[in-house]
Amino acid sequence: MIWDQTFIDLAPMPRGFHLVTREILAQAPEMTNCEVGLLHLFIQHTSASLAVNENADPDVRGDLERHFNVMVPERAPYYEHVMEGPDDMPAHIKSILIGPSLTLPVHHGRLALGTWQGIYLCEHRDRADGRRIVATLQGRW
Repeated sequence: MIWDQTFIDLAPMPRGFHLVTREILAQAPEMTNCEVGLLHLFIQHTSASLAVNENADPDVRGDLERHFNVMVPERAPYYEHVMEGPDDMPAHIKSILIGPSLTLPVHHGRLALGTWQGIYLCEHRDRADGRRIVATLQGRW
């Protein structure tokens, strides 16, 4: 069993759901020699999250953003954590709902995603800095 770990830095992105599969694969641990394994991705932030979903139609990403903005509104009168702006507490809630990590299968040196699946960075802040992901590969070479 082999383990490999690296940090993946993503450039700042505006609020929304962003397809980042290519960016992650470009910086991910060496997978090409991994016969079978798991790639675990963990985002080191509390106001962004990771997800797997539709990789073809960008309307899906827009619909997700609009839905989450209705589901978790800004300026709710019951929020107490408001010092960092109206998008901050909703960003924390959205991050908890979607989650900070993914575990993806690796098969014959590639991610075993479905035909229409891609990795999303779910950016929940209006103006966030770049995001950092810890990528850990475990597998058999």
